[in-house]
Amino acid sequence: MLGEGFSLFNLLRVVVDIALVWYVFYKLIMLLRGTKAIQLLKGIFVVFIIYLISYFLNLQTVQIMIEKVIIWGPLAIIILFQPELRRALEQIGRGSFFSRNRRSEEEIFNHSLEAIVKSCNYMAKRRIGALITIERETNMGDFIETGIQIHGQLTHQLLTNIFVPNTPLHDGAVIMRENQIVAAACYLPLSESPFISKELGTRHRAAIGISEVSDAITIIVSEETGHISLTKNGELYRNITEEKLVEILSKELAPSLEKPSSFKQWSFRGKNK
Repeated sequence: MLGEGFSLFNLLRVVVDIALVWYVFYKLIMLLRGTKAIQLLKGIFVVFIIYLISYFLNLQTVQIMIEKVIIWGPLAIIILFQPELRRALEQIGRGSFFSRNRRSEEEIFNHSLEAIVKSCNYMAKRRIGALITIERETNMGDFIETGIQIHGQLTHQLLTNIFVPNTPLHDGAVIMRENQIVAAACYLPLSESPFISKELGTRHRAAIGISEVSDAITIIVSEETGHISLTKNGELYRNITEEKLVEILSKELAPSLEKPSSFKQWSFRGKNK
């Protein structure tokens, strides 16, 4: 009985040990993602593969060179990537190392929400027609292929500029994925529902159509009236206010974390500018 208990304790200790190492490596990768240090990790992997090949083929000169790289590599890494290492140590000191992902998702969503709402308000005031589709669980690859791929970071300036009249990309829909503008000038399927008001144009029919075949959320800015509308799950929400737009987007698209109250605060703050 004692031996079984001891073995179980050892097994649990090994599992915890491996889980902690895996979690630390995962957090480091997430911390380095999007920086030049991630390219270094790829380079280290390539060097390791070359070393294995040289070992099995007995390429002694290559082995000696790689061994020298391994010996002096850590010092070079510390010198070259001092900013990234300092940032990581600062985050550990602030206790934010283990909560970075959570804050990052909230920050990304806040940035995306602000960019969308600012752009829609700008275009609505100037009656610039727009059709913005936000991808969710249903993959929009087939519709992305009908347009011009961009894969650009979402900003309200870029989103607005796409829909400026008489520019090459203004006609059609923008498709977004997370915080990226994936494509512009995309064609969306028109709804054939007989219950759609006759006063609604092609943009509204396309927005309803895409919401009938996917779970995407689509925002329409009317060039005739300057009103903002939204479709989801086959339903059309017409003439919504800025506060209502923020509310719907926050409810449907916010990360599955605590629903931040800052969204509504940002909305009213932006309105008073």
